[in-house]
Amino acid sequence: MGPHPAVAAIRLAVRRVLHDLLRETPLPPHLPLSPAAPAGPPAPVVLVAASGGADSMALASALAFEAPRAGLRAGAVTVDHGLQDGSAARAAEVAERLTALGLAPVDIATVTVGRDGGLEAAARSARYRALDAAADQHRAAAVLLGHTRDDQAETVLLGLARGSGVRSLSGMAAVSGGTAGHTGRYRRPFLGVDRQTTRKACLVQSLPVWDDPHNCDPSYTRSRVRHEALPVLEKALGRGVVDALARTASLARDDADALDEWAARATVAATAEDGSLEIAALAALPPAVRRRVLRGAAVAAGAPAGSLFARHIAETDRLVTDWHGQRPLNLPGRVEAARQGGRLVLRQADRGDRADR
Repeated sequence: MGPHPAVAAIRLAVRRVLHDLLRETPLPPHLPLSPAAPAGPPAPVVLVAASGGADSMALASALAFEAPRAGLRAGAVTVDHGLQDGSAARAAEVAERLTALGLAPVDIATVTVGRDGGLEAAARSARYRALDAAADQHRAAAVLLGHTRDDQAETVLLGLARGSGVRSLSGMAAVSGGTAGHTGRYRRPFLGVDRQTTRKACLVQSLPVWDDPHNCDPSYTRSRVRHEALPVLEKALGRGVVDALARTASLARDDADALDEWAARATVAATAEDGSLEIAALAALPPAVRRRVLRGAAVAAGAPAGSLFARHIAETDRLVTDWHGQRPLNLPGRVEAARQGGRLVLRQADRGDRADR
């Protein structure tokens, strides 16, 4: 008799990701393909980011089962954000549970969470820095994250509320992130798996889980989306909203990727030898492509991506499409956008220059 359907579903999702990893970077033939194989150079390790919740514990159990069968080692990292009383003890308990599943190494990463961009954003930044550090230390082939289809739906709704374009509607990528040289480090096997399946998998495997009270705290935006906005939408529109939002993310990501690729080619074609952008080449582009070119140029000039909003790009776009002698624009990061003849110049502005304006 095979495993419970929920367990089979999570194992299949992880197996596919591991197969993708091996297809991208095949194991050398001398590496052991099972724990019982002769000793030799250690197999590459795949880490799972585990908070102790149902999603990450289900992912950890599936990785512990599948990794040895793929000739890989399974390890884990649990991050102590220090935001709740007893967080250190809880992290130690989660680490014990991960070790009991057979994962090794198992790291506890203690981080300090700032306040830049709000608590949620600061905690996320601190968490990814810790995961990157652990992956670098262990030379991990990848880090698996337990985001589910429900998380994807919430992310799409948050992007819709921000009104920041098709890229924000594309949600989380199945493969993303990482430090320089590790751009495909993060893998999300469960984007096609719902949260109920991960909980059921933990239940039938008798895996203890910890429910983070922050996930139910209405002071957090994502919590309000999860417990208030989505239930209202399902009541008004019927069940299937989560699936539809997740499907929207996939379609939007394909569109955004295509537009980004077009914008990359357009940037090369419009860039002059001195680094400025030719107005005629920009003006000939569709607005969606042109604004991507302008955003990329602003970031390249030093504007922080997280501080560039639609209004900044819209005003920069007017220097191309609605020119009537405007003065240079001051963008975040002390970047100045100015039209000079038939060129658009984006550069770091001297503090004195900005003060005069």
